[in-house]
Amino acid sequence: MSGARIVSLRTVGFDELGSAETDAWHRLRAANPALDSPYFHPGFAAAVHAGRPVEVAVGRDERGEVAALLPMHREGGVLLPVGWPGADFQGPIRAPGTAFPAVKLLAGGAKRFAFDHLLEPNEDFAPWFESSRPSPYLDCAGGMEGYLGRASKSGRDNMGQARRRTNKAEKQIGPVRFAADVVDEKSLAAVVELKRGQYAATGATDYFARPERVDLLTRLLHTRGTEFAGILSTVHAGDHLLAAHFGMRSGGVLHWWFPVYDPQFSSLAPGWILLRELVGAAPELGIERIDFGRGDDEYKRRAKTGEVLVARGVVSRNSAYRVARRARNSMITAAKSSAFAPQLRRLARRLRANNR
Repeated sequence: MSGARIVSLRTVGFDELGSAETDAWHRLRAANPALDSPYFHPGFAAAVHAGRPVEVAVGRDERGEVAALLPMHREGGVLLPVGWPGADFQGPIRAPGTAFPAVKLLAGGAKRFAFDHLLEPNEDFAPWFESSRPSPYLDCAGGMEGYLGRASKSGRDNMGQARRRTNKAEKQIGPVRFAADVVDEKSLAAVVELKRGQYAATGATDYFARPERVDLLTRLLHTRGTEFAGILSTVHAGDHLLAAHFGMRSGGVLHWWFPVYDPQFSSLAPGWILLRELVGAAPELGIERIDFGRGDDEYKRRAKTGEVLVARGVVSRNSAYRVARRARNSMITAAKSSAFAPQLRRLARRLRANNR
């Protein structure tokens, strides 16, 4: 079944959207099950816009009805998906079968539209794809019993180990307490502090070096609703915070965004303890799926029950730019596969940061 045909595409500020556009956003998203991630909810764009300007490309069909929306940022001549670089799912809001004129984004002075987590399949952006990577998820419908019936052997084994390590933490540290959804700025600050420590230890780019990103998490923490909300989960043993996670939920989908644990308790695998508690609490929370986001972390590989693909690329009319970008991508790939990869990681990250 074919969708609407977009005949015009106009970009407006997020706060210029009227009720017709916001109603269409909800309607189009509800009509497309692939867009159930909280990243596609207008609440995410609103929270981001409160600290960083968001523009929305609004596509209309032959009748003048809103048929697609794409929230984004403008940095000079570059357009970026809303929430970049912290957006784990990206793409236009549209009903299935509606074609999106990607090249029409390059109007009004825009030179290119860069993306790094564009949800596949996506025929309209496919000519611009440079690479695709899996984004794993965990189907937790039915809680722990339901998950164990779908999990791989490694997933089942790790959940069993997490139960035993929970008992060990009880004996060695103190009573283990799990809070599935708390509004606690002190705990959120601990998440940010532990995450920044992790970035420093691994040499990764510090996402929270920009204060407005901490502010975004705080706004989301206080966003409460059944259809869109921030969600902070914690596990304590005695007086110690073992692990925590801050993410977003929309309906029955929780996005696993910023998981952390205290390194001094790493032998207890506290991240698995937290994940086990969340899966067990899923029915009460109304959560049926946990999206882990792109990445080849071992725990994601072990815990996942499935995956989708997300793509990286850039929409550009400039062929010379595309050639230069491909060359940089080749350098990055070579750096990662080199025997000197640990020394070259920083170079690869700098190239990636400039490769938009």
